[in-house]
Amino acid sequence: MSKHVVATVAEIPPGGRKLVTVRGRSIAVFNLGGEFFGLFNRCPHQGGPMCEGILTGLIESDEPGRYKYSRKGEIIRCPWHGWEFDVRTGQSYCEPERIQVRSYPVEVAEGQRVVQGPYVAETVPVSVEQQYVIVDV
Repeated sequence: MSKHVVATVAEIPPGGRKLVTVRGRSIAVFNLGGEFFGLFNRCPHQGGPMCEGILTGLIESDEPGRYKYSRKGEIIRCPWHGWEFDVRTGQSYCEPERIQVRSYPVEVAEGQRVVQGPYVAETVPVSVEQQYVIVDV
């Protein structure tokens, strides 16, 4: 695996996302309250663009007629057919034992650390005072 600088932290605000291409792979990077997660930008059902999906939450029920909304903004819904996936893990909520979207490790690194490597950042200007979002592919 190799690490690639894909954005500054400021480019992806909390609740936001950014579509990036790393080594020919389209990856959707999400900011969930300051934590960053990467998902392959292709739904395993029929290839829908995950980055264009709605971020939602879970509706849970422990008995009929009683519902609880949780995990607001942590579930991505495929824009084509509505299949839902956990942004943190890529796990499906349609067939969780069988289907998931590939997830990629994402980290935030200080500019000084990026300058020292081992990151591939040929086309991204690097400054020591900023933080960068880095995808590990």
